[in-house]
Amino acid sequence: ASGVQVADEVCRIFYDMKVRKCSTPEEVKKRKKAVIFCLSPDKKCIIVEEGKEILVGDVGVTVTDPFKHFVQMLPEKDCRYALYDASFETKESKKEELMFFLWAPEQAPLKSKMIYASSKDAIKKKFQGIKHECQANGPEDLNRACIAEKLGGSLVVAFEGCPV
Repeated sequence: ASGVQVADEVCRIFYDMKVRKCSTPEEVKKRKKAVIFCLSPDKKCIIVEEGKEILVGDVGVTVTDPFKHFVQMLPEKDCRYALYDASFETKESKKEELMFFLWAPEQAPLKSKMIYASSKDAIKKKFQGIKHECQANGPEDLNRACIAEKLGGSLVVAFEGCPV
């Protein structure tokens, strides 16, 4: 709707996160657990935000709580898109599924909120097969209970190794 393009790198990262091919332990460590996307300075393209990612290999090494770390990477006063590879447990099984986030905090400028909201379809069209989507307007929307609700409601018993 806004005419914003999606950078090829964004699509490549989504594909790599979505397709879990059998890989060596070294390759698994390089897989992205979370990645944040932003608009380019000219507001014409959705790009990968430099340095805003968590690798699977970081978890338990430099990152103790990947979800908390992910939330802290989001800017306080601007909007972002993000992909998060959520690990959770239901009463029956352990699962890993991608979640798509639109982060639009209350303090973000109105213009930013409008362009991110109107560009959401462009990025979502590139992310075929995402089951879970979350729009968050503040840190209170990003607590484990809210996320568990999005992933399967009362069926979810744990998220990222913590009981819900």
